[in-house]
Amino acid sequence: MTTEIDYYELLEVERTADASVLKSAYRKMAMKYHPDKTGGCTDSEAKFKAVSEAYEVLKDPQKRAAYDRFGHAAFKQQQQGGGGGFHAGAGGFSDLGDIFETIFGQGGGFGGGGRQQQRRGADLRYDLEITLDEAYHGKQTEI
Repeated sequence: MTTEIDYYELLEVERTADASVLKSAYRKMAMKYHPDKTGGCTDSEAKFKAVSEAYEVLKDPQKRAAYDRFGHAAFKQQQQGGGGGFHAGAGGFSDLGDIFETIFGQGGGFGGGGRQQQRRGADLRYDLEITLDEAYHGKQTEI
């Protein structure tokens, strides 16, 4: 979204609204601005997309916490295809460097810049074929 409208204002709810209030407000606004209801008006279509985006962020506790703390900046790098910043997965920010990078830009005042460091703790995947018997009884193998 190019213009940064406050998600709470967009859904016309208080910042303390719980999940049921958010859902009700989203449904009301979605019905109001849905392209099928407005005859394909481009302004209404843009408003519908913005309302949907607001609800997607506010209904998820992790995304909502990031939005409450950092506003739209919490999602900027992710939308621009950059690394770092807020990740909606189970881990959130990988380390303090990610948080400072989000707030202050590259390096966050901790000697950043230079070559990009590999992130620690990333998942590794390896395809390994085993038999049903090995799956049942267990198997140790070196990767």
